[in-house]
Amino acid sequence: MSGAPPSRAEALTRLTADLRAAGIDTAALDARLLLAAAARLSTIDLYTWPDVPLDAASHARLAAMAARRLAREPVARILGQREFWGLPFHLSPATLVPRPETEHVVEAAIAEHARIVAGRDKSAQTGAPFTIADLGTGSGCIAVAAAHELADARAIAVDLAPDAAIAARGNAVRNGVGDRVSVIVGSWASALADRCADLVLSNPPYIETLDLEGLDTDVKDYDPRLALDGGADGLHAYRQIFADARRILRPDGAVVVEFGRGQAAAIADIARANGLLPRPAILDLAGTERVIVATLL
Repeated sequence: MSGAPPSRAEALTRLTADLRAAGIDTAALDARLLLAAAARLSTIDLYTWPDVPLDAASHARLAAMAARRLAREPVARILGQREFWGLPFHLSPATLVPRPETEHVVEAAIAEHARIVAGRDKSAQTGAPFTIADLGTGSGCIAVAAAHELADARAIAVDLAPDAAIAARGNAVRNGVGDRVSVIVGSWASALADRCADLVLSNPPYIETLDLEGLDTDVKDYDPRLALDGGADGLHAYRQIFADARRILRPDGAVVVEFGRGQAAAIADIARANGLLPRPAILDLAGTERVIVATLL
């Protein structure tokens, strides 16, 4: 990345080759995203005028970004944001990078919202708004996406890390749902009142403690340990979430949780032990069991 500033096309080709040589599988996509950000271009600009030389400032920004990516820092961390559910989410060191698999939690929440609303006796309504509790909210991606999709819903987003709570609050405002998303610093549902939620949503930490050091550098060195470490068996957070579920859920409510490979049966057992009925696991796009919905008995 040294010497006279290259054209846009040359810069893209060189960076793609460098990333690919470093063993980065997403080299072409990463190079395109970094170049667009460094040169403050749209993808259309990049391909419509490929022979335009990069100015010196853009070239310097690209070189700095390239060095960070070659050190295995995720592109989303370098750019400071990631898209989720078609919405932009700013990141902080205290938040996970939102991943596509987590959108299945939002999809399940939308389906459960329709079921709960349709099944309620209108004469028995209390006037309380449909409420979602997002436990371990991180960037707020689940709570914000659900509130954005469900105009009649409000969300309570909870995170133990104050910096994550700040990020979640900013993302709620940024995506136009700041008036319907409340953010609380706390441990899972401990700060929530009885019968306060229709849905409990969560993508909690589910990696076994001894497996953390074996994670890819992109995750191990850049995602917060608090959001990764699920305890000795990876299930510590699920026990806490389901232990409080019956207390905080309203009638006909449900819990929707994401989990890791091979954990579906154990999480279903935890749900049953706490008086909830788990449904068969929802598969992600790779065919892996990824989300469980558990309803009140």
